[in-house]
Amino acid sequence: MKYYSLCLASLLPIAVSCSAADAISAPAPSPAPTAVQAQLAARGPSLTLALEAAQKAIDTCQALDQKISVSVLDSGSFLKVLLASDGASSRGVQSSQNKAITALAFGASSSKVADLVKTDSKLSEKLAANPNFNTRAGAVLIKIGDEVIGAIGVGGARGSEKDEACAIAGLNAIQSRVK
Repeated sequence: MKYYSLCLASLLPIAVSCSAADAISAPAPSPAPTAVQAQLAARGPSLTLALEAAQKAIDTCQALDQKISVSVLDSGSFLKVLLASDGASSRGVQSSQNKAITALAFGASSSKVADLVKTDSKLSEKLAANPNFNTRAGAVLIKIGDEVIGAIGVGGARGSEKDEACAIAGLNAIQSRVK
């Protein structure tokens, strides 16, 4: 089985070495740290802010009569918070995580990555080769200045534009307090 650097390696509880050929439109990484080292080194929102962002996304989508799941990941693609509204589907749970992973892997919102795929066949091939990438709208980056410290992914709404609106609402609720 082939592992892809930013995605699968960060989801496994073991260290996985990834070759530079597996890197996806990102700067060449340093030698792969162990999963424990990566978790300790990863930046992300505090647990309190991650929970608040996820709850705001849930509340926003609930007001739109949407049953969604929200995943907040730190910069190492480690799951910090996962919330699912009552009645949310398992598909939405996976979608929220995959959208956030995609945003982190490419350093852009999942909808922006979807736009890039339309004109970049190599990018399209890399995305197609990894089942953990999801380029539907619904994930936004959490940043401090230009530094990416995490991502919020939303999945399960009827229409990915609603997923993205709810992710943005979650981000807006915490952005000024992220350190």
